Order: sequence, then C-alpha cells, then structure tokens
Amino acid sequence: MSEYAFKTAGEIAQAIRSGEISSLELTDHFIDRIERYDEDINAIVVRDFDRARDAAKQADEVQASGKARGPLHGVPMTIKESYDIEGLPTTWGFPEFKENIATSDAYVVERYKEAGALFMGKTNVPVALGDFQSFNPIYGTTGNPWDLGRTPGGSSGGSSAALAAGLTSLDTGSDIGGSIRNPAHFCGVYGHKPTWQIVPPQGHALPGQVAGPDIAVCGPLARSADDIALALGLISGPEPLEADGWALQLPKPRHARLSDFRVAIWANDDIAPVDSEVEARALHVGEVLRKLGATVSETARPSFDLALAHATYLSLLNAIMGASLPKEQRERFEAIARETSSDDLSYEAVSARGMVLSHAQWLGANNHRERLRYAWRDFFDDWDILICPQTATHAFPHDHRPFPERTIEVNGEPQVYFDQLFWAGVITEAYLPSTVFPTRPSKVGLPIGLQAASGEYHDYTTIEFARLMANEVGGFAAPDGYAE
Repeated sequence: MSEYAFKTAGEIAQAIRSGEISSLELTDHFIDRIERYDEDINAIVVRDFDRARDAAKQADEVQASGKARGPLHGVPMTIKESYDIEGLPTTWGFPEFKENIATSDAYVVERYKEAGALFMGKTNVPVALGDFQSFNPIYGTTGNPWDLGRTPGGSSGGSSAALAAGLTSLDTGSDIGGSIRNPAHFCGVYGHKPTWQIVPPQGHALPGQVAGPDIAVCGPLARSADDIALALGLISGPEPLEADGWALQLPKPRHARLSDFRVAIWANDDIAPVDSEVEARALHVGEVLRKLGATVSETARPSFDLALAHATYLSLLNAIMGASLPKEQRERFEAIARETSSDDLSYEAVSARGMVLSHAQWLGANNHRERLRYAWRDFFDDWDILICPQTATHAFPHDHRPFPERTIEVNGEPQVYFDQLFWAGVITEAYLPSTVFPTRPSKVGLPIGLQAASGEYHDYTTIEFARLMANEVGGFAAPDGYAE
C-alpha cells in the first residue's frame, strides 16, 4: 500500500475507477499514515476519520453501481483549517473561536465533494493566517517533514507538510502574502496562487465575514502540476452573486513546449535580497531554458518603481489585516502612523499607515495598483513567464518570538522578518497568477521552489510551464523517513 502515499490525486482517482483499489482501502491507508507519522509533524490537526470512512464506503457502493460522481471520485484529501466543513471547527488559530463549529461547507469544499472527493480532516495554520510559520495556541506547532525543527511555511503550512509526508492526496490553501506559495517552496510541493477572484472564497471566513477581502485568494496545493490543473478546474468559477451574468473562461496555456516560451528571470533584487543559492537556482532555470531553445532574459522587468509598488502592496495588505484590530493595537499603530511621513517606505511605517488606512487613502493605493496592473499587462505582452524567488531562503528554524524580534539570515546577514513579503507581494497586489514549482534540494537538503508568474487569467500557462519544468529540474521528491 505504501506506493499510494505519494501518487498524485489523479493517479489515485484512476486506480479507484479501474478497480485496482477501493476508496475505503485508500482512506484507511492514509489514516494509518496520519496516525503513524503525524504525531511528530502535527499537520492534520482537525480529524474527521469516522465520516471519511463512511464517505469512502458510500463511494465504493456508488462505484460498484457504475455511477462514479466525478474526476476525484472516492479520493481522500484534506483542506486548510480556515475553510468551513460542516460539523468541524473553524478557528484560524484564535482561541476565542475554538467552539466555532461550521454549519455548512465552504464553496470550495462543496466543489470538491461534487467531484467525488472526501475529507479526512483539516490542516494547521498560524493565528489569523498571518505568519510564515504554522503554530497557534489551539493546535500547536507544525514541523517540516524535511526537518522537523524548521517551519513548513505559513499560513498553509499544515497543507504543505501533509502533502510532502504523504499523509494526503490533495489540499487547498489560501494566499494573501505567499500563504500558498511559501509553504510549497519550503516543503517541495506545488502551490498555485490563482488570479484574484477566479476561485470564490465563500466559507473561507470567520463568523460575520461574508465579503471576500481584496488581494486574498483560494488555491490548490499538490504533489504535481497535473493535480494543480485538475483542482483549479474544479474549484474556479464566477462568484455566486455574479454567476447569473458572468462566466469564467480561462485561456489555454500559451505554449506546449518549453522551447516556445519567452521567459524573464528576476533572480534577486536589492530591495529584498535573497540567499545566493536561491538566486543561483533561478539563474540555472534560465540556463536550462536557453539550452532548450526558449527566449530568456535576465534583465527584463516591468516598468514601475519597485519601492513604491512594495509600499502599495503593504498598504493594501495591512488595511485588510488591520480591519479587525483590537482597540489597543489600533491605537498603537495610529501613534506610529502619526510619527512617520508619507515618504517613509520602511516596513514598520508603511504597515502602521496601512493598518489605519482611511477609505480615501485606500482608494489612492488602489489607483496606484491599477497602474501596476497596466504595467504588468504590457510586460506580459512581451513575456510569457516571469521566474522569481518566493522567499529569501529555504525553510528556517522555528522562531516563535514576537514579530519585531524575529529576523531571517540571508547570506550570513540578518534581514527583517517581513522583508520576505516583497517577492509574494509584487505578484499578489496586481492579481497575477503564480505557480510555485519545486527544484532540486539545496546543498543542505532542503527544498527550493521558484515562482512562475504570468498575466492575469493566464493561470494554465503558469501551471503548464511548471508541469514541463518537472522533467528538467526535478519535480516533487519525498523527504526521507516516510516511505513505508
């Protein structure tokens, strides 16, 4: 049975359809792996094994009648804790929401169930989904299967860890500051940040939240680009309130061969320096592509001011994060905002101003974001793919100190913890799709992933590019110690 642990969701679905194995056998297999391995990892923190087994039995009965429900019929999977599943808690790591039991399924959960999937449980997150690590007072700390002393990333860290260790076949996270892409990079799996609003977020919220936030998206994590494409096709579509008048029709991939792609490589930048090995990996991808006949540039860049673009992203991000701040925290940020000038683009200053952004100020930031969207559109008229880092380093050791005390070591020098947001934010604020794909491990044996971004709605271009790159730079590889 161990051979099924690291198969793709598509392969597992085919095995069920062919009668090679039953849904119940597979579900029991994954549950057994969770019970054996997850005590140390702590990835799947909300477990629903009894209902999963019942659903698997029903799937097998339906399969026997010749009426399989969809492309994921009988496939056991997990999902990020922040999504509602009827009867299970949704806390986002907040102790005060420990008893918040969902009364219905999130939109994405519904779509997966319609495709025949069943859920074994939910995966761990940081408080408020606001960290590059995944720990909280309710469920504790999730470790990285490649090195349990290091973070699997955040905020979809439990999702990426479960996939890397072969505890689940498929998962789905959410992303506003790299929360899908960062864990995919740290754990050596695939993660896709879709174009904004193509995956409805209903049911990915705390009580009282109905409207989806600006720049935040829902998207899949998997062990293959094929699974990413399959999942995106299932969960994408128009917002429920817009479905009567709108339809989503994503373009097909721009190319079917790597040699036909036009690729810009953005390997490093002074505004947010990355580790030399991460930079070298991005440049290596460019060399591989050039040898295959692709058009490659290491100097092509979109035409806008990077510092101002990053400040705009931080303003938009922190306006969302600050929307529900407790009074004492809001007063602290208001004091910082009063003491800083508008031309101070430091992380602390921009974050404080963003936390207390007025609607008029938000409109100004949004107007600049629209300029960035036009600049990116012009850029992707000339280029199909942009390759860039996801974060500055590979997975770093757990660090649960207060945010201001944390740093990241980059090339032997301390870097401000949230400087990592640059590489996620420059893509996020302009609504661009981005697929993080794994390359071979670093010199110390930790995964390195890179972003493949493209123009708005060209999600299948980034996913197909990532799929093609697997044959050239390694694709998914399982960490040691989880093969049995």
